[in-house]
Amino acid sequence: MTFVCGPRMRNSLATRAALLEAAVRRFTRDGYDDVGMRDVAGDVGIDAALVVRYFGSKEQLFEAALDACFDGDDLWEGDRATFGARIAEQLVDRGQDAEKLHGLLIILRSLGSAKAMDVIQTSCMRDFIAPLTTWLGGDDAPVRARLLAGFIMGMSISREITSAGALSDEHCRQLRDRLGWTLQALVDGAPS
Repeated sequence: MTFVCGPRMRNSLATRAALLEAAVRRFTRDGYDDVGMRDVAGDVGIDAALVVRYFGSKEQLFEAALDACFDGDDLWEGDRATFGARIAEQLVDRGQDAEKLHGLLIILRSLGSAKAMDVIQTSCMRDFIAPLTTWLGGDDAPVRARLLAGFIMGMSISREITSAGALSDEHCRQLRDRLGWTLQALVDGAPS
């Protein structure tokens, strides 16, 4: 009996992973409203009922796709005193990494959907804003977390739209230094 369950488990894990990968590709390209469960299943070559079996609903599949794109844990790793510089370097110097862009594209292409926005807001609060607020600490942590999130998301979008290559090396250095200082001041809780 154990022998039979082993291969099935591996196949089910592989199927779930393939469905999730197909969902990320579809949501990245088409946004929430233009993707159906049958589309995702068809990309993997299986019946749509299996998508429901593994993910439950389209909203749950969308949430899993978002979660697969974002790994906020790397934000909290490292010395707190260098947070601003580390994030500024990622935002200014990191080249266009297609996989890092998936989550942002999913969000941008799904903004017009009320159902998607519910998932996006819940996921963002649970997986980014709440942990960031806790990590920051202090009475004004919710305010600083929102400001940090706004800077990080805004700079991510700006980088993709305007391309950091449009700036000289010196201007990139200035942008990185000023952004790093601003982010670090929010982490440190600049006096009010």
